[in-house]
Amino acid sequence: MTPCRSIVIFNSNFAPTSTAMHLQFATQNKHKALEIQMMMPPGVVVKTLQDLNCDDDIPETGLTLTENALIKARFVWQKFGQACFADDTGLEVEALNGAPGVFSARFAGEEKSADKNMQKLLLDLGNNSNRKACFKTVIALIVDGKEFIFEGRVDGRITLTRQGEGGFGYDPVFMPDGYEKTFAEMSLDEKNKISHRGRALAKLVSWLKTVN
Repeated sequence: MTPCRSIVIFNSNFAPTSTAMHLQFATQNKHKALEIQMMMPPGVVVKTLQDLNCDDDIPETGLTLTENALIKARFVWQKFGQACFADDTGLEVEALNGAPGVFSARFAGEEKSADKNMQKLLLDLGNNSNRKACFKTVIALIVDGKEFIFEGRVDGRITLTRQGEGGFGYDPVFMPDGYEKTFAEMSLDEKNKISHRGRALAKLVSWLKTVN
C-alpha cells in the first residue's frame, strides 16, 4: 500500500505549502477532530472517516486503550491504504476500581450515550468522598505499515453534578487537578493545553516534526 503523501512530506518547521497537508483521523467524531485540528501546525488539515465516505462502525474489541486505538488505525490502513492515526480514551475512577476504563464510551450501553454514561457514573459514585479519577488517551499512528504509539494522561476528580456546556463525553463531570472548573467549562484552547488528548497529540506532533 502507498502511504499518505501528507505524512512523508512534513518538514521540520511545517512551512505552509500551496496544497494543504491532509492527515487521516480514524473517527466520525467531529468534536474530537476539531480539538485535534486546533493543535495542528498551519497547513495541516485533519480528515475524518466522513471525508472518506466511510460510515463503518469499527469494532472496538480490545481489552486496552492501545489495542482499541490500533484496531481503528489498522482498519483505515488496510481498507484505504492511507497513513492514519486513531485514538482511544478511557476515564478511570479510583473508587470504581478503575471503571469505566476501556469501556468508557459504552459504560451505560452500546448506544454510546454521553448523557447516560455520566448519569450512570454519578449514580455509581453517589456521595462517595473519594472522587479521584484520571483520563488517559492513546494515539496509534500507522505510516507505511509501521506503528507508533503516543500516550497522554491528566489527573483530576469527578464532580458531584454536571458543570458546563462545552466539550463532549465526560467533560461536564471531570475537573482536572489545579482547576476549579470542568473540561466542559473551559475553552478548547485552554483544555487542549492540559488534557490527556492534548498531551498525547503533542507527542504525535513532535514526532511528525522529525519526519522530512
